[in-house]
Amino acid sequence: MATDSETAAPRTTPKIRPHPTQNEALVFEKSSPGKRAYKMPPLDVPAVDAAALLGSACRETPAELPELSEIEIIRHFTRLSTWNYAIDLGMYPLGSCTMKYNPRVNEVVARIEGLAEAHPYRPESHAQGALEVIDLLQRCLLAITGMDAITLQPAAGAHGEFTGILLTRAWHESQGNPRRKILIPDSAHGTNPATAAICGYAVENIKSNGDGCIDLEALARQADSETAALMLTNPSTLGVFEHQIHKIADILHERGALLYMDGANMNALVGKVRPGDFGVDVMHLNLHKTFSTPHGGGGPGSGPVACKAFLEPFLPIPVLTRTQVNPGAPGPVSGTWDQNPSVSFSWNYNRPQSIGRVRAFYGNMGMFIRALAYILANGPDGLRQTTEDAVLNANYIRKKLEGFYDLPYRTPSMHEVVFSDKLQAAHGVKTGDIAKRLIDYGFHPYTVSFPLIVHGALMIEPTESESLEELDLFIEAMRSIARECQETPDLVKNAPHSTRVSRLDEVQAARKPVLRWRPAK
Repeated sequence: MATDSETAAPRTTPKIRPHPTQNEALVFEKSSPGKRAYKMPPLDVPAVDAAALLGSACRETPAELPELSEIEIIRHFTRLSTWNYAIDLGMYPLGSCTMKYNPRVNEVVARIEGLAEAHPYRPESHAQGALEVIDLLQRCLLAITGMDAITLQPAAGAHGEFTGILLTRAWHESQGNPRRKILIPDSAHGTNPATAAICGYAVENIKSNGDGCIDLEALARQADSETAALMLTNPSTLGVFEHQIHKIADILHERGALLYMDGANMNALVGKVRPGDFGVDVMHLNLHKTFSTPHGGGGPGSGPVACKAFLEPFLPIPVLTRTQVNPGAPGPVSGTWDQNPSVSFSWNYNRPQSIGRVRAFYGNMGMFIRALAYILANGPDGLRQTTEDAVLNANYIRKKLEGFYDLPYRTPSMHEVVFSDKLQAAHGVKTGDIAKRLIDYGFHPYTVSFPLIVHGALMIEPTESESLEELDLFIEAMRSIARECQETPDLVKNAPHSTRVSRLDEVQAARKPVLRWRPAK
């Protein structure tokens, strides 16, 4: 029975503020005139009219900037930060990208005073410590790859490809013929044909065989006197190691062509096998993929290029040189450079056959420090263990998901495994649907529809970073989605369901993107 107080006035539904994980308004929408996040001290000099001071440079109308209090700004951006998926929160199963964890020790070392603030235009006499870091990283990468010479100048993997093919072209030109074409497998990274084309070469496709490897007969047929190189990713984007790599190298070398290796998948080889030992002439590395420097976001990146000795004269300038000043003196670890200068480093610009600069400065110093920290922290045994763990994790996922998803290639997997959506397509579900449903389970999607030679590809690379517990959670999520595809396919086809923004019209977004927001008048 209602009391007098309950009947005296109608109840109002309390206004509930949306949970911070829900959609966040724009700062322009939160804005109210007059709000400030700061308070300036009283003016203690004569006031000056801005228009008189700036003249024609002064705005005629005030800038349309949001006006908020400090706490509103702090809460807004803190809430937004909780929306970001990151390697610190969970697994990135993206195949072909090696989204491994970046150890915090790398960040600590990269912030060492003197290295963190090193300017690329400092005089060599003031940069010996930074140059020693570059020299040591170069020597480590040469030992890992089995190559003879290296440059750290390229700023990213695709930039490394560009540099490597320019080296290839320069060497062929020195032999009297730049040649006309470059062979690229059908399972290659998309940057490979783009690189070949931008360097002036015609691109010719090489088919894969039933094992997902290079078809040797097709290669022998297509490689001729006009072939400059084969751009090969090994292991391939199918996660398959080219077990006949020596024969591939022999076919190319017999015809005067070079073997270029895309080193994006070196996370499956480090400490186990060296590209220089199986016939590779020139290759690039991705420090952000294999050696744990930050990945994506537009940079800074690093794509070192290593090569055999006959290509060394063509490396981009400058090239770091190491001179033993006093062979009998102990190394600089026992004192400062001024106290004990046993070795000195300098840049060599006098290289008449060089392809020239490929970047204004010599790479990104912060990435060099992080990669070197990772290499030295692991050591040879640790790097080998990293490779073995990455391959083990990929094969564990492969074994646990067999039968739930179609496996188009039965060749043993290396660091990544590629399934297809063939079983799910029978229920009208495609790989993109499965990937979006995976978001509801708290995982970043895998790589969708790549490589292109696998229709409806699901490309998964767990890396060595993930524990058995995390792998099992991912596997159970993928198994659960496979069951949903059979029992409730519409649930998967309309995923994701737990995100702040529902499934987008991707075609419309690509054709008519909204790139600018303006406040309503």
